Amino acid sequence: MTVKNKKTKKKRRRLTPITKLICLIMIGVSCFLLYKVGQEVRTTLVLRKQLAEAKEKLQEVQDENTYLNNEKEKLQNPDYVANYARGNYMLSKDGEQIFYLPENDNK
Repeated sequence: MTVKNKKTKKKRRRLTPITKLICLIMIGVSCFLLYKVGQEVRTTLVLRKQLAEAKEKLQEVQDENTYLNNEKEKLQNPDYVANYARGNYMLSKDGEQIFYLPENDNK
Protein backbone atom coordinates (compact mmCIF):
# COMPACT_ATOMS: atom_id res chain seq x y z
CA MET A 1 0.00 0.00 0.00
CA THR A 2 1.10 3.45 -0.67
CA VAL A 3 1.24 6.26 1.81
CA LYS A 4 -1.67 8.02 0.15
CA ASN A 5 -3.85 4.91 0.45
CA LYS A 6 -3.10 4.59 4.19
CA LYS A 7 -4.05 8.23 4.82
CA THR A 8 -7.36 7.78 3.02
CA LYS A 9 -8.23 4.81 5.19
CA LYS A 10 -7.29 6.69 8.35
CA LYS A 11 -9.48 9.68 7.43
CA ARG A 12 -12.50 7.48 7.00
CA ARG A 13 -13.74 6.86 10.52
CA ARG A 14 -16.25 4.31 11.46
CA LEU A 15 -19.06 5.32 13.77
CA THR A 16 -18.63 3.89 17.21
CA PRO A 17 -21.61 2.31 18.93
CA ILE A 18 -21.90 5.31 21.28
CA THR A 19 -21.99 7.71 18.32
CA LYS A 20 -24.67 5.58 16.65
CA LEU A 21 -26.70 5.59 19.86
CA ILE A 22 -26.40 9.37 20.18
CA CYS A 23 -27.51 9.80 16.53
CA LEU A 24 -30.53 7.55 17.09
CA ILE A 25 -31.46 9.45 20.24
CA MET A 26 -31.17 12.78 18.40
CA ILE A 27 -33.34 11.50 15.55
CA GLY A 28 -35.92 10.24 18.06
CA VAL A 29 -35.97 13.56 19.92
CA SER A 30 -36.27 15.45 16.63
CA CYS A 31 -39.23 13.29 15.54
CA PHE A 32 -40.92 13.80 18.91
CA LEU A 33 -40.45 17.57 18.73
CA LEU A 34 -41.82 17.70 15.16
CA TYR A 35 -44.85 15.70 16.31
CA LYS A 36 -45.46 18.15 19.17
CA VAL A 37 -45.14 21.14 16.82
CA GLY A 38 -47.71 19.52 14.51
CA GLN A 39 -50.10 19.09 17.43
CA GLU A 40 -49.69 22.74 18.44
CA VAL A 41 -50.34 23.92 14.88
CA ARG A 42 -53.50 21.80 14.70
CA THR A 43 -54.66 23.11 18.09
CA THR A 44 -54.00 26.69 16.96
CA LEU A 45 -56.08 26.19 13.82
CA VAL A 46 -58.97 24.72 15.82
CA LEU A 47 -58.85 27.61 18.30
CA ARG A 48 -58.82 30.17 15.49
CA LYS A 49 -61.90 28.57 13.98
CA GLN A 50 -63.66 28.61 17.37
CA LEU A 51 -62.67 32.25 17.85
CA ALA A 52 -64.14 33.21 14.47
CA GLU A 53 -67.38 31.41 15.32
CA ALA A 54 -67.52 33.10 18.73
CA LYS A 55 -66.98 36.53 17.14
CA GLU A 56 -69.78 35.84 14.68
CA LYS A 57 -72.11 34.78 17.49
CA LEU A 58 -71.12 37.87 19.50
CA GLN A 59 -72.01 40.11 16.55
CA GLU A 60 -75.41 38.43 16.24
CA VAL A 61 -76.10 38.91 19.95
CA GLN A 62 -74.99 42.55 19.80
CA ASP A 63 -77.30 43.17 16.83
CA GLU A 64 -80.20 41.54 18.66
CA ASN A 65 -79.39 43.59 21.77
CA THR A 66 -79.45 46.81 19.73
CA TYR A 67 -82.80 45.84 18.20
CA LEU A 68 -84.29 45.02 21.61
CA ASN A 69 -83.03 48.27 23.12
CA ASN A 70 -84.68 50.18 20.27
CA GLU A 71 -87.93 48.29 20.85
CA LYS A 72 -87.70 49.05 24.58
CA GLU A 73 -87.37 52.76 23.85
CA LYS A 74 -90.33 52.64 21.44
CA LEU A 75 -92.50 50.79 23.97
CA GLN A 76 -92.01 53.57 26.48
CA ASN A 77 -93.94 55.88 24.13
CA PRO A 78 -97.71 55.52 24.88
CA ASP A 79 -98.73 56.43 21.31
CA TYR A 80 -96.51 53.68 19.87
CA VAL A 81 -97.90 51.13 22.34
CA ALA A 82 -101.48 52.05 21.42
CA ASN A 83 -100.79 51.79 17.68
CA TYR A 84 -98.87 48.53 18.16
CA ALA A 85 -101.71 46.97 20.17
CA ARG A 86 -104.32 48.12 17.67
CA GLY A 87 -102.34 46.82 14.71
CA ASN A 88 -101.20 43.46 16.07
CA TYR A 89 -103.96 42.48 18.49
CA MET A 90 -107.00 44.02 16.79
CA LEU A 91 -107.82 46.26 19.73
CA SER A 92 -109.98 49.28 19.08
CA LYS A 93 -110.57 52.71 20.50
CA ASP A 94 -113.93 53.60 22.00
CA GLY A 95 -116.50 53.89 19.23
CA GLU A 96 -114.25 52.25 16.64
CA GLN A 97 -115.27 49.13 14.73
CA ILE A 98 -112.91 46.52 13.31
CA PHE A 99 -113.76 44.71 10.10
CA TYR A 100 -112.00 41.53 9.05
CA LEU A 101 -111.58 41.37 5.30
CA PRO A 102 -110.75 38.09 3.56
CA GLU A 103 -107.43 37.98 1.82
CA ASN A 104 -107.68 37.81 -1.93
CA ASP A 105 -105.33 35.11 -3.24
CA ASN A 106 -106.60 35.34 -6.83
CA LYS A 107 -104.59 38.24 -8.18
